[in-house]
Amino acid sequence: MSTLSFKPITEADLGFLSAVYASTRAEEMALVDWDDEQKISFLKGQFSAQHQHYQQHYTNTEYLIILSNDMQIGRFYIARWPAEIRIVDLALLPEFRNLGFGSKILKDVLAEATEVVKSVTIHVERFNPARNLYQRLGFVKKGEHGIYDLMERSVPSS
Repeated sequence: MSTLSFKPITEADLGFLSAVYASTRAEEMALVDWDDEQKISFLKGQFSAQHQHYQQHYTNTEYLIILSNDMQIGRFYIARWPAEIRIVDLALLPEFRNLGFGSKILKDVLAEATEVVKSVTIHVERFNPARNLYQRLGFVKKGEHGIYDLMERSVPSS
């Protein structure tokens, strides 16, 4: 099995982070009648807006590149708040999805949350296939915010 590690993002990583973001929108982009230049321009703008939003609204957050054997494979943004751990974003490049990397990261977060007695929350788009994984790991819908559901794995009872 590959070794997973993390490194903090830097300005030099923005191109990679933008590519990860674009990969999460590939199916959606396949449905629009735009040329490649229009799609690239739209995705760059959307990534920039999302990145700025995260930086502004999630100030006490670890912004990390996911590495597998030192190769960049995705992004993982996590905030540790007094009463909960918030997974702000977890995204892998397509060729690294469904290989157990996301499950490993999530199980590690859930183990940490159990140890520090905190719930874990994440906003998930309703059509995101990863919601099945979250549900298998004990997350349940706790609320709605636009196109996102707030999912939570509650503090385990002792």
